[in-house]
Amino acid sequence: MLTVGLGANMIEPGLTGGRLDGIGVYTQALLRHLPRAGCQVAPYSWPRPLSGNAAADAISIGQPMPQSFEAASLVELVTPRVHRVHMPADLFHVTDYRVVRMDCPVVATLHDALPIKYPEWCSPRLRQLKNWLQRKAAQKADHVIALSHFAVDELVQCFGVDERRVSVVPCGVDDEWLQPPDAGEVAATLAALQLQPGYFLFVGTLQPRKNVERLLQAWLALPQAVRAERALVIVGAPGWRCEQLVARLRAAQADGENLVWLDRLTDGRQLRHVYAGAGVFVFPSLYEGFGIPIVEAFASGVPVVASNASSLPEVTQGAALEVDPLDAGALGEAMLLLSRDTALRARCAAAGRARAARLTWHETACSTAAVYHSVLNR
Repeated sequence: MLTVGLGANMIEPGLTGGRLDGIGVYTQALLRHLPRAGCQVAPYSWPRPLSGNAAADAISIGQPMPQSFEAASLVELVTPRVHRVHMPADLFHVTDYRVVRMDCPVVATLHDALPIKYPEWCSPRLRQLKNWLQRKAAQKADHVIALSHFAVDELVQCFGVDERRVSVVPCGVDDEWLQPPDAGEVAATLAALQLQPGYFLFVGTLQPRKNVERLLQAWLALPQAVRAERALVIVGAPGWRCEQLVARLRAAQADGENLVWLDRLTDGRQLRHVYAGAGVFVFPSLYEGFGIPIVEAFASGVPVVASNASSLPEVTQGAALEVDPLDAGALGEAMLLLSRDTALRARCAAAGRARAARLTWHETACSTAAVYHSVLNR
């Protein structure tokens, strides 16, 4: 059986605060599903530079690397032709930009080139350092995994990745998402969250590229009767540069609008129930390397309105109503159409479920294992 070290930084509670972003969901899925694909997986995390707080510095998922990423990078910088981190595995898979040279082949998943291509959508904190690290990661990895063909073009253009060293492996959902959850459990979750079924739903961190302000604008322009019948439910923690959006969400709630913001929903089962209770899923993102929430909505049987930008048309493949994410009017029209046209809703829901059936985490793991074997057999 192939032995694989897996970078677990993005799922380590001491490093993430317990919240998973898209990279964390991806990492967690690989950790669960690679064993079924014939890989013995050992998770590793880079510990923080010692802070003096043993509890905060502890690694709880898998094993700690022998030193912090910062220290290992410094040693590698000083002795670039000599230093190799020892890894007792056939291969090591990094799911973020923290790549150092090892004494085994390294595969790196590079998700997108957002910080370089659209720096205005990213936090300025350490942006230049992270961009440099991502460029170095692209150079040092023996092979790169991209989540979409769109992402390949971005990595080649912005990081100088050799396209011959890139494999495309899409993300997915767990098989259980393809089966309807228990109706009683869904009803109990919705009641606990004070939600009425049939709402418009968005899932994602609140940050500029997610385009939630334009979603709010589109929803507020819908007829009052529609807004009263179908709430706008936003699931996502606050991210960078979302202060104005949060103020607008709070103002809409204060004005009595039928708007719900779930900023602390971290339970996976509850999230699945919230998807199941939605009438229309809306994902107007300006830029995605993949877009996992769309596949989750497809699997849940929810008709989808999606942006026609970046990788999203590649993910939806015609199963969603596609709109220009910069056009709030078009976004609102698509939301209204899906909320009123029963036949269209049924067609979109069926097409989405068929698309999701081809995008499972098991398939992701099997394709990823095939990449490992191809790297080792060179």
